[in-house]
Amino acid sequence: MRIHLTSVFVDDQERAQRFYTDVLGFVTKHDVPMGRDRWLTVVSPEDPDGTELLLEPSGHPAVQPYKTALVEDGIPAASFAVDDVRAEYERLRGLGVRFTQEPLETGAVTTAVFDDTCGNLIQIVHSE
Repeated sequence: MRIHLTSVFVDDQERAQRFYTDVLGFVTKHDVPMGRDRWLTVVSPEDPDGTELLLEPSGHPAVQPYKTALVEDGIPAASFAVDDVRAEYERLRGLGVRFTQEPLETGAVTTAVFDDTCGNLIQIVHSE
């Protein structure tokens, strides 16, 4: 068994697609119209057949209270592996990304947390 698909709820799929591709560097895998929303997934260019991230619309009534509670408590909705958290932090800051947690080393793990502009906190992580 392996993870095929996971999702983050986004306030605006178009803005999310731009952020996740143009800023974070993912590539669009599927973009299928589904009424007023889309089945919109992105993948890592390093693993185009790997786990897909669904940029899922936040329309369900339970989503906004859930997202708000996570952000208020500083809890990331997702975690992405990077080779160098400090380098990625600097790259993303240079692109205007707002971080809520600067790089933090806790033993063999380094993390940082940023705002994805679509209502979520996202963590980047590297483990030694």
